[in-house]
Amino acid sequence: MSVRRLSPNQPESFAFTAENLAWAEKLVGRYPEGKQASAVIPLLWRAQEQNGGWVSEPMIRVVAEMLDMARIRVLEIATFYTMFQLAPVGRKAHIQVCGTTPCMLRGAEDLVAVCKRRIATEAHRVSDDGDFSWEEVECLGACVNAPMVQIWSDTYEDLTPEALEEIIEAFATGTPPHPGPRIARQFSAPEGGPTTLTDPALYGGHGADPVIEQVTEVEAMSGASEDAEMTPLEREETEMAVKLGALPADASPEQRADAVGTRPEGLDAPSDGGADDLKRIKGIGRVNEEKLNALGVYHFHQIAAWGRPEIRWVSTYLSFPGRIDREDWLAQARVLAMGGETEFSGRVDAGEVATSRDGESEDHEETSQ
Repeated sequence: MSVRRLSPNQPESFAFTAENLAWAEKLVGRYPEGKQASAVIPLLWRAQEQNGGWVSEPMIRVVAEMLDMARIRVLEIATFYTMFQLAPVGRKAHIQVCGTTPCMLRGAEDLVAVCKRRIATEAHRVSDDGDFSWEEVECLGACVNAPMVQIWSDTYEDLTPEALEEIIEAFATGTPPHPGPRIARQFSAPEGGPTTLTDPALYGGHGADPVIEQVTEVEAMSGASEDAEMTPLEREETEMAVKLGALPADASPEQRADAVGTRPEGLDAPSDGGADDLKRIKGIGRVNEEKLNALGVYHFHQIAAWGRPEIRWVSTYLSFPGRIDREDWLAQARVLAMGGETEFSGRVDAGEVATSRDGESEDHEETSQ
């Protein structure tokens, strides 16, 4: 790891906003006496977000005093973890270009060249207009989608130099694009859709019901006896897999969902009181909240009213097989629709769930919260 030092140009002071201070004090209060230092990383992260994306020396002093830590200990944390920026970054975007082997083999150097031309000739230098900065980092964890960059908390994948140019321009105009792959693929799935087991003949079709025939075959392969029935959820997931396997590889998400369920009834707009914060349901982060809103789903009571056909449709559309049931979205939604609070919604309200905050991603992280 290269040597990391604080910027020589430092502000005179730092203070949490009233809202962030209340959040910080509540968070610190959750730790046992004498263990408050365990809150150092979330406090530094929240302070960095408030400070325009970088950690200053006065900030380190404030966090150290709040946690009764020696300043050098907080400095050690800030300089060790590369998630903390030690100098000012661009106001609109700080671009981290992955330079690890898969990305380098697939064109990361061309992405670096774009950053040098559009932003600054050297990493960690802010552009003349103050809007952008960039750096090269090691593995960002989406090697299948190489080359890629990370901007704030989002990743942009399967890039070409032209695609990165478009992304930079979008941030410059204040309209950040949706994160994820820039080619026709879903997350890290094969480009262009499924490439194996796409022949409908593989799933029956010899006069018998292909769904029943395939379910029977799956049971036999798993060693299940006639008396050892699948659970309803397992059988439902198996039947969905069979129906989806019979679709063409280029089927749209809506076509795939229509094949197994019923699209939930949506609203043209949220009620006068505004949309509910669907991120208070475990399993729904910013990205999936946006997708649900696009379907006309804005309120807890809408989710609470779903039946099996709607659950199957949404599960397929969001690529969430079984997850709605396993995390019991409907039960959570019923409690929240009545004005109650769940354990997870309480943590969201306290600001403890990163993926529920604006600017954070991705929904898959919530399962480990």
